Formats: sequence, structure tokens, C-alpha cells
Amino acid sequence: MTKTTILVNGGAMPEISAASLPRNRCDFIGGSDARIVLGKDEKALLRLWREKRGEEAPLDLSGELVVQLGVVTESLNRRWFELNSGYRVSDIQRHAVHRTLPWMAATFDGVVKETGAVFEAKFMLPWSFSEEAAAEKHMAQLQHNMLVAGTKKSVLSIITGGGKWIELSIEADPIYQTILIAAEKAFWRAVKTGETPALFDCEPPKPRIEAVRVIDMNASNSWAEFASLFCATRQPHAEHERAKSELRALMPEDAKEAIGHGIRAKRSKSGAISFDLLAMEAGHASFQ
Repeated sequence: MTKTTILVNGGAMPEISAASLPRNRCDFIGGSDARIVLGKDEKALLRLWREKRGEEAPLDLSGELVVQLGVVTESLNRRWFELNSGYRVSDIQRHAVHRTLPWMAATFDGVVKETGAVFEAKFMLPWSFSEEAAAEKHMAQLQHNMLVAGTKKSVLSIITGGGKWIELSIEADPIYQTILIAAEKAFWRAVKTGETPALFDCEPPKPRIEAVRVIDMNASNSWAEFASLFCATRQPHAEHERAKSELRALMPEDAKEAIGHGIRAKRSKSGAISFDLLAMEAGHASFQ
């Protein structure tokens, strides 16, 4: 099990509305829609646009195994988070609308009672899984849901097909949220006017992950190779650095270059001294 904190810039968020929107997905932009609106898949964007306009039926995901695994493991995911964090998740499947933007809404997997963080449960496949990629993949949805909930915090609770559980804590990024609102507003205007939407082309903020794990690398042959090299060269490296320090001290302050015994020291305009190896030649001429 892994618990990770991802820190991005915090910012003041609007309050949540007490009203609820009807659950007809054509009436609002939800958290899962946000990823498409800020994504790079034009085909998915146009399909979502037609769905919101009522021109195309929503995708039937009942036959998508990974999606259904996420559905059936959601309650387990929530219980596992509560067991390992000591927190409680409330407001499960509560539908809410942004206080001032009636087209922005979300149905929460839950809200962490003690911290007010939006809770999002996900199932992900283990192949090439990374915490950074998971955070980037779901960043738009999390930032959208934080805007709706009026909170600066969210929790991404992930169960992988490899039998691992990972908790990522992600904070609000006001710059990214400003771009998110602009993109969603433009998309919603296109839904209402019939104008074809365009990709917004916005990169999610790069997550900064707090290091919390201790990993045994004894099984890695590459690690063994470079660890051996590190050990073998540590003392010569220390002697090498000491020699450079002593040579710098010996070089006269008014000297631009100093040459002797196979090396050349050169002083830059900024005063930094660098060293080069010289080919030892018989009958080397003296330097003035």
C-alpha cells in the first residue's frame, strides 16, 4: 500500500450550492466530462458535444470490463481508504452544482468527513502504472470536482489490477482551474449555439510527489552494476576533487592559464578555473 501527497498551488474556491441539478447529463458538464474537454482527443470531444446536444446517445459502457471493475470495486475502495487513513467518507454519490456556474456539476464518490476533501475512487490496470501518470490522467476531473465542492483538497484512491492500493492527495491549482473554467465555458457555449467545439490543448499541472517509500533494489542487475562502480570510484573521486581544490589555490590570481605536468588550468572571465589533460610530448617547450 502506498500513500502519496501531491502538492500544487492552493487557492480560494467558491462555496457549494445547496441546490441540486437533475441527473440528466445533457444539462451540465460533469467531472468525467472535464477530462474530455481539456483532453487531446478531438473525436471524443465532438461525440461529447453531440451527446450534450441530444444528437447522439451516450456511450454504453456496460460491456467495458475495466469500467465495470471500477464500479464494483468502488465500495471496497472506499472501505479500504477508511481502514488505512482513519478517515470517514460521507456524501456518497451526492450530486451538486457549482454555486455560480449552473452548467458545472458533479456527482461525488464521496467527501472525506474530517478534511472536506473530495474523494474519488478509481480502478486502474497495473501495466506501466505510475502515480504521476494516474494523477495527470484524472487531474481535470479532480480540479473540476474541487471547484464544484468549494474545497482545496481531493483524494484519489486507486486499486490496481496488481493488488495494490494507492492514495494520492491532490490540492487545488487556481491557475489550472481558471483554464478549466474557460475551456468548459467555451464548450458549453458550443453546446448551446451548435458551433463545433475546438480542442483547448491544456497540459495538466505536473504533480510533485512526496517520496514516502523504501524500495529494495537488490534484484536489479543494473543497480548492482552501477553500485559497484560507485563504490570503486568513490575514493578516487574524492582525491580528484581534493587535487582540483589544491591546484586552484596554487594558481596565481593574475594567471589566465597555468600549464605543467600534463594538465592545463584555465581561468574564465568570471574567475572560474577549469582543468584539461594535455598529451605529454617529448621536449615540451617552456611557457612564458
